[in-house]
Amino acid sequence: MASIVGHCALGATLGKLLLPERRYWPYWLLAAACAFLPDADVIGFKFHVPYASLWGHRGLSHSLLAAAVVASGLTLLTAWRRPAGAPPLGRLWLLLLLATASHGVLDAMTTGGEGVAFFSPFDTERYFFGLRPIAVSPIGVKKFVGEWAARVLRSEIQWVLLPCAILLLVQRLLAGRRTAELR
Repeated sequence: MASIVGHCALGATLGKLLLPERRYWPYWLLAAACAFLPDADVIGFKFHVPYASLWGHRGLSHSLLAAAVVASGLTLLTAWRRPAGAPPLGRLWLLLLLATASHGVLDAMTTGGEGVAFFSPFDTERYFFGLRPIAVSPIGVKKFVGEWAARVLRSEIQWVLLPCAILLLVQRLLAGRRTAELR
C-alpha cells in the first residue's frame, strides 16, 4: 500500500481541485479521510482474514463499488443535515467517489502486495498497473520507520506529492489569470 501521507495528500488535493473555494476546507479534510479509509481493512489481519479474501486487504474495501457506497452515504448525510455554505451535492459526491477510489489507484501503483480488487465483489481478480513506481509501505505504524519508510516517502514525494503540488500550482495560476481577466 501507499502510506497515509500519499493517500491523504491526494485526497486533499482532489478536494481543493474540485471545491476550490477556501470555505470548503472541511470537505478537503473529508476527502483526505476518504482517500485513506479503504485501509481500515487491515483490521482483518488481527482476525486472521486471508489477504486474498474478499474481505482481506485490498479486497472489497478498495473496490469502485465501495468508493461509490462511501460517496453516496456521506453525500446523503450531508444532504440530510445540509450545513450553510455546503457544496453542490453532485460535486461533493464526485469528490468523495474520486478520493475514495484514488486509494486503490495509488495501491495499484506500488511495488508490492497482491494487487487491488477494483471490481469486487463481481470480479475478485487483483490488479496492478503497468507503471508501479511507488515503494510499497509496511502495514502498521510501528513498522513505518528507518530506511523502508524513507524509501516509501521518497517515492511518494516524487510520484504523489510533487504532482499534487504541481496541480495545485496550476490551479492557482489559472485562478489568478481568470481574476485578472475579469478586472
